[in-house]
Amino acid sequence: MTKYFVAGGAGFIGSHLSTNLLADTTSTVVIFDNFSSGREWHIAAIRNDPRLTVVRGEISDGELLSRSMTGCDTVFHFASNPDIAKAVTQPDVDFWEGTYLTQQIVEAMRKTTPRTLIYASGSGIYGDVGRLEVKENHAPLVPISTYGASKLAGEALIASYCHMFDFKAAVFRFANVIGPHQTHGVVYDFVRRLRKDPSRLAILGDGTQSKSYIHVSDVVSAMRLIEMKHISRFDAFNVATLDYLMVKDIVDMTLKAMCLEKTERCFGTQSRGWKGDIPIVRFDTAKIRALGWKNVYTCREAMAKTIDDIIADEDAGRFDIR
Repeated sequence: MTKYFVAGGAGFIGSHLSTNLLADTTSTVVIFDNFSSGREWHIAAIRNDPRLTVVRGEISDGELLSRSMTGCDTVFHFASNPDIAKAVTQPDVDFWEGTYLTQQIVEAMRKTTPRTLIYASGSGIYGDVGRLEVKENHAPLVPISTYGASKLAGEALIASYCHMFDFKAAVFRFANVIGPHQTHGVVYDFVRRLRKDPSRLAILGDGTQSKSYIHVSDVVSAMRLIEMKHISRFDAFNVATLDYLMVKDIVDMTLKAMCLEKTERCFGTQSRGWKGDIPIVRFDTAKIRALGWKNVYTCREAMAKTIDDIIADEDAGRFDIR
């Protein structure tokens, strides 16, 4: 029996990963979450599974964190600020809800039983490199947002603990992850704005931003593949689709799905949606594909599915349920 600890396990990606873990009858799971962006309804399907333990708490509470982690074999770390643009007005949010939490996680691991860590990093660590398809060994790494800086600092902390305290870790640098249970993001924002005012849609940036959008189920399959294979002392993997979408395409897809094609589109004038936004993101994913991973959904398929899922969740009033 393998016992997993999932920090942020009631959140967007964490809830999907926790459900996937429990589909294996040889697994038990501890979800540790403060439910700031996590939701009870995200884990409703597994809530009564006797192999699941849910701890409501703060990662800053080192004693509770260590006590909850004791006996676990592998840690999945998703806990972080989910709203990248939030740092424009609260610059320290990514330290306290990112770097600091990662330090708490690795220190709790050092004091207790887990020796394997799976970390959710992101594309922001690479900075703005235009249309270059970045590989995992790209250098120099120059983040242009505090979110990217926080993720990079988290990777550095993890690498140091791996070498000093004999951990093994895999960090995943995701493209834009989309799918059910989102509480932030471009589609989530579009749907909620249009429900409030279907006559016009305000868009951050000029609509030419071009990125990979990957379905959360494909992200989960990537992490499970690497977790079940041999993990080296410290390794990093890019995870993205091979195709891309522009924001203006997402606008068109959302308006069509909501039967609002005549809605006024109000684009910004800059290529960046906010300070720290990276308008063009390109990943080289050959490394993880060579190990057998392949995304099920193309970028457009993932987006179409996500739009339908978010509309359904909004119509059901789930976003107002804590």
